[in-house]
This record gives sequence, C-alpha cells and structure tokens, in this order.
Amino acid sequence: MKYVFFDIECACVFKNVAKICAFGYVVTDEKFSLLEREDILIDPKGKFHLTDRKGKEGLVLPYVYEDFKKYPPFPAAYARIRALLEGKDTVVLGHATLNDVNYLNLETHRYKLPSFRFEFHDTQFFYMNVQKCFTRQLGLGAMAEELGVEFTPHRAVDDAYATMRVCQALVAREGLSSVPELVERYRIRAGRIAGGKIVQPASQGLNNYIAERDEERDRRAKAHDEFYRYVNKHMHRRKKGGSLEGKVFCFSKDVEEEVPMSVHLVAAIFASGGKYTSHPGECNVYIARGQGGVRFQNAVTAGAAFVPLDRLAQALEGS
Repeated sequence: MKYVFFDIECACVFKNVAKICAFGYVVTDEKFSLLEREDILIDPKGKFHLTDRKGKEGLVLPYVYEDFKKYPPFPAAYARIRALLEGKDTVVLGHATLNDVNYLNLETHRYKLPSFRFEFHDTQFFYMNVQKCFTRQLGLGAMAEELGVEFTPHRAVDDAYATMRVCQALVAREGLSSVPELVERYRIRAGRIAGGKIVQPASQGLNNYIAERDEERDRRAKAHDEFYRYVNKHMHRRKKGGSLEGKVFCFSKDVEEEVPMSVHLVAAIFASGGKYTSHPGECNVYIARGQGGVRFQNAVTAGAAFVPLDRLAQALEGS
C-alpha cells in the first residue's frame, strides 16, 4: 500500500470554472516514508484571478506567473495525474480534498476528458472526527502549526508535503501507525469521484452530529412556536395603564426558546401593561443574557435599552 497526498493551485476559480496551474503530490509508503514528491506545473490557459477563502483578492502564489506559459495545458498532465490517483493499492489524501477533486472534475469537463475515478480521504475531516467538532473547518496552516509542521503556503507540492506530515502527526497522536487504523477507529467512509459525480467523505461521528443538530433544531422550533402562541393569544389581554405601559420588549432567541421561563416573563410583562415584539428594531427594551449578536445590534441601533435577563427577572418578581 502507498499513500498519495496531493494539492492543487488554480489561476482562477469561479462557480463552474477552475483553471489548474499546479498539481503537487507526495507519495509515501504506509509508514509515511517519502518515496516521491513533485510539482507538476500546468499552463492554465487563462489569466490569474486569485482570491482567498472569503473571496477577497490579494492571494499570491509563490510562483512566477509568466513561467506557467512554458508548460503544456491540463490535457498533457491528465494521464499522469490519473495514474497517480487511480493506482492500485493507493490511498489518496488531501486537505479539504473535496475542493481539489472538484477542480479536477471541472477541468475534465472543460477539456472533454473522461472523468477521474478514485476514492479519497481528507485530513481536515480526519481532524474534525478526532476533535469531535464538525462546526469548524481548520485550515492546513492552523493544523500544521498545532502539530509542529512547517511549510510554504500555496506551493502545491509543499502543501501536499505538509498535508502528509499533518496526517502522520495526527495518526501518531492517536497512538496508531497507519491511515486505515485511523479510518477504522472513527468509522470514516472515503469520498469518491466517478462518472463526473462526487460524493463527500462521511463518518459515524458526522452522522451523530447531524442527528443531534437536527434534534436540537426541532426542539428550538417547537419552543419558538409555543412561546409565540402564548404571545399572540395573551398580548391583547394585557393590563392597561400598568407600570410597563409604553414599554415594548424583545427577547434574544435563546431566551424566547427557554420555555416555560420565557412564557412566565412575558406573562408578567403583560400583567404590568407592557407589549412584546418579535422584531428587535421595534422594541425599546431588549432582554438577553449578555450583549452581542445581530438581534442585540439591531435593537440598540434602533434606540432600545439593554436589560440583562437576571435584572428583568428580579424586577418582575419584585413587582
């Protein structure tokens, strides 16, 4: 068995276009001993328009862009890249690999070449499973820094080598000796490409996270509905001329969804003549556990006073 770690740099990436200019790869045995490494440079047949992950311009690749014109375009490198990625007894790996696999897919469409067909793993996804955190996608640089790996960002072969070192360090930190052992421990299913269709990697940990997330969303939606059923039913029955007459309250979402506490509080507000709105820009009193968030900003920008939840609860209990 051998591991092929790869990384791709593009001259430009748009929704349905990815003009590859560099395919960097590292080949190792299953003990991570280096067998081969190379940067395959490619004429992208287009201008360089580089942006970072947030879409901002200014990203600079550590190459002389004019040099790419000296190399043949993607079709000339296609067979070699395919042999690397589709080799027998080969485990293909990358970092945020889904992006690079998509770039390969777009280039085969662009040049009307047969689709690649291989399975692939993702060190970023490995890390998410190890950390049991699926809400944060850590970049290669951050992972490399944490695991003590140095590299030159955005040179394809160096990124591929850093990915290999990160993977090696992650496997070692888990007390394992190979990628298949890590895959088995976290029940990870490889991603794959075939026939121009891409399936992303999956795992038992990700499935559990999705199930828990969906259950929490359902709980919050039900709590939200229960709270607003009460508000809509009882606000018109509020006391007229009470101590909170003229006050329009709005709660943060997490407070709204903490039924029955939120219902108890809004009932006390209605009993004192106050009103309630779901729109923070329309309230003059905003209630939350702390400052921050879009709803908070909308409320204070519109002139609302911020009152911490515990202060409101104490005031209403004392009234």
